[in-house]
Amino acid sequence: MKTDTPFTLVLGGGGMKGLAHVGVLQALLERGHRPSRIIGSSVGALVGAAWAGGMGIAKLREIALGLKRKDVFAVAHADMAFKRMRSPALFRREPLEELIRRTVGELMFQQLDPPVVVNTVDLNSGMQVFWGLPGLDDIRVADAVFASCALPGYFPPHEIGGRFYVDGAVVSNVPFAAARAMGGGPEMIVAVDVSASSVLTADAQDEGFAGVFARATELLMQSLLELRVRTWTTPPVFYIQPRVEHVSLFSFDHLREEVEEGYRATIAALDRAPEWPEPGDVGIFPKRRVRVRVERERCIGCGSCLVQAPQGMFVLDSEQKAVVTEPEQEWSPLDGGFIRHCPTYAIIARPAEQASGTLRRSG
Repeated sequence: MKTDTPFTLVLGGGGMKGLAHVGVLQALLERGHRPSRIIGSSVGALVGAAWAGGMGIAKLREIALGLKRKDVFAVAHADMAFKRMRSPALFRREPLEELIRRTVGELMFQQLDPPVVVNTVDLNSGMQVFWGLPGLDDIRVADAVFASCALPGYFPPHEIGGRFYVDGAVVSNVPFAAARAMGGGPEMIVAVDVSASSVLTADAQDEGFAGVFARATELLMQSLLELRVRTWTTPPVFYIQPRVEHVSLFSFDHLREEVEEGYRATIAALDRAPEWPEPGDVGIFPKRRVRVRVERERCIGCGSCLVQAPQGMFVLDSEQKAVVTEPEQEWSPLDGGFIRHCPTYAIIARPAEQASGTLRRSG
């Protein structure tokens, strides 16, 4: 990506894993890439709004690396004791409100440079609301950010103008489609996803209510994301996924690792110039050629691949074994999620051999 290429930066949600966004911003700015605008969900909204509001990367790093559990999470003992099942959330709102005050203050959306859009959902109507878009920019940034961080069950819904809002990630965790509603014409999107929810975990069932619900939420977010991007065309999206999948949503044991991994993943992406989209390209990048096959001895003919994969990709032959209709395909980082739904792990995808030794581009 050239240093003068305009782009929208989309920072997804992911609990404490979202501190990787600090490293992402640091890497982009060091290489001379300043986003034209930012769209954020949850912690992505917090990091993006803090930086656009004037907080330098050094200060953001200092705050991120110094966070303690008490700075974000305080169990709402009183509500759970007296309200029981009617308790609004597992955690009290005050620590998160104080963290947002420290990083965003009393700024209004018009004071942010570059512009920032914050992803939320109206709890009662289900409407996805992007604060910061024209006509939705007359509130405090802190209110929108808290609402975007209010993952249902963990933090109470946040009231704005008499309505109650929660984390927009329940509809779209990496909401790059919102870029189409922002002014300035279509431009490339750089989307950063720290959810890593497709990764196999171990013993999630032993983590109690919070851990089980968090895992279920991640799976839902991933499924929604995969559905949304299947037909995506323009503007082109370059997808960065820092490797923080081993970190739980609420862990404070890997703060420095998360920030550094965001930096590493972004520098690595910037160094792979041939993989970035060019004018006229469509879809999600980077794209890679893969070869898909089914190990017949493992296939039990359940048909799960016909349900989960894009229509027409698999068929069942006369022996009720799955067959790939087009073995060699071009995938983005968000393709291939159907593989994990095969109950016998019979579907295999490997990089396709390239005779020229270079990446074949689309578009």
